[in-house]
Amino acid sequence: MAQVEFYDVKTRQKVSLPESDVVKTTFTTKNGQTRYGLRGKTKDGRMLTKFVSKSDWESMKLPEG
Repeated sequence: MAQVEFYDVKTRQKVSLPESDVVKTTFTTKNGQTRYGLRGKTKDGRMLTKFVSKSDWESMKLPEG
């Protein structure tokens, strides 16, 4: 199973999460710009966010959430 790497700000370490715990999402800035990202959930229930390019976001076969 593939892993997605996030940076955990609380522990200040890189964390790899299985793709089954990761969803794709979009964020809209107050200027109306769309940002593409991935959201993953750690074992202790915290959400981690990673911003990716639009082409990477579109090529990933993850559920949107």
